[in-house]
Amino acid sequence: MKQQFVAFSLLALLVGGAQAQQTPGAARQKPESVRAVAEQFLKTQSAGLPGQVTVKVGGVDPRLSLPACPAPEAFLQPGARPWGKTTVGVRCSAPAWSLYLQAQVSVVADYVAAAVPLAQGQPLDASQLVLVKADIAAMPNGIITDVAQAIGRTPTISLPAGTALRTDTLRSQQVIKQGQAVRLVSRGSNFSVSSEAKAINNASDGQVVQVRTQSGTVVSGLARNGGMVEIVL
Repeated sequence: MKQQFVAFSLLALLVGGAQAQQTPGAARQKPESVRAVAEQFLKTQSAGLPGQVTVKVGGVDPRLSLPACPAPEAFLQPGARPWGKTTVGVRCSAPAWSLYLQAQVSVVADYVAAAVPLAQGQPLDASQLVLVKADIAAMPNGIITDVAQAIGRTPTISLPAGTALRTDTLRSQQVIKQGQAVRLVSRGSNFSVSSEAKAINNASDGQVVQVRTQSGTVVSGLARNGGMVEIVL
């Protein structure tokens, strides 16, 4: 008759590159609570996005048996986006373990598209634009969601009708041109001084522009509408 031996074993659990050492009889983390931590994290991360946000997080493998964690923490890997099809991690510092869950964050909102073919270099007006509703989380970065953000800007390339407009395909209209006479305004906490100057380079609203003062000094400021260059002291 073979002698039987009963022994306790340690289960090495490799989840997301981390190992958790478990003790028989110890409390286990509820899979649904892990999923809830990941879901709440993604809702918080996407709270500032426009439109209707829907978060769906995949379930935890029921075969896993993680030690109970008093304060599980969700996180994203470097470079990961908190929207679209993504992966969210949940980890515990003590006892140490981590796992990764697949998730889908949809953001249904209006985005700006070309209502007609748009010519390169031609300033846009409202009649050329249309709002389209879709899941913008599934679209490239930089999608424009406000018509006001596109009006007055010029396409960097010609765009066919129906194209979603992105910030990297539009250029702000120049408000300062090289050689233009500008009004240089220096502002402090309790004063404002205005003088005449000449622009050295082109610039759009809010961009840095260099100007030459009447004394020949070259200074830098922010280009503003109306031929003004602002320096904040």
